[in-house]
Amino acid sequence: MYKETNLRSIAKGVSWRFVATGTTITIVYIFFGRLDLAVAAGVIETVLKIALYWGHEKVWQRVRFGKKRIEPFNVWFTGLPLSGKSTIADKLYAKLQKLDIPIERIDSKDIRELIPDLGYTREDRNRHMKRIGHLIQTLQKNSISTVASFVSPYRESRKAIRTMVKNNIVVYVKADLESCKKRDYKGVYKRALDGELKNFTGISDVYEEPQHAEIVIDTEKTDPDEAAEIVFRYIKKHYIK
Repeated sequence: MYKETNLRSIAKGVSWRFVATGTTITIVYIFFGRLDLAVAAGVIETVLKIALYWGHEKVWQRVRFGKKRIEPFNVWFTGLPLSGKSTIADKLYAKLQKLDIPIERIDSKDIRELIPDLGYTREDRNRHMKRIGHLIQTLQKNSISTVASFVSPYRESRKAIRTMVKNNIVVYVKADLESCKKRDYKGVYKRALDGELKNFTGISDVYEEPQHAEIVIDTEKTDPDEAAEIVFRYIKKHYIK
């Protein structure tokens, strides 16, 4: 998670001492009627207590009592192209960022831009999924959770991800083929139907529906905001208590 820096601890101490010192000066002046004595007492108390506060904070940072580590998790959105995976994943990511936990967003489009020569055969896709699994593993070793969205059409590749990463939450974004075609602002379904795109999931290649998804989102019945909230509540219930 996050480590409290020395500068932050000092800043917290100083801000508190402004309040406490003002109180001390006021009390001493009321009892003794001497402003010089009140100010001197306030200054001495401030210097000593800032140092004591800083030391107290450092000691408590080393004590594990009362601390609960948030185990990193991976939310894996899968579904047909243009089913709404990325839209829901982006909304979920925004919600999780507000919790101030280490979190990263991984999307198939961004990864393929980094590795443009990736193919779309079953072998290519499965090999690619293992690369993504290793990336998520590395992030999890640094206590970073992830929100990932990939078509990931094959059961064996999704099984590989589940085996490789901790606390994997599969979210199946369910949408029928006709609905996906209607959302096709990119024109990729038309190109696939015209034979321009090979091994296109749902047209010239299969999509094997998940059999053990933790969450199923029916996009015909649930809008993206509602879907993101459903997944968010699941994560808070099981991983961030």
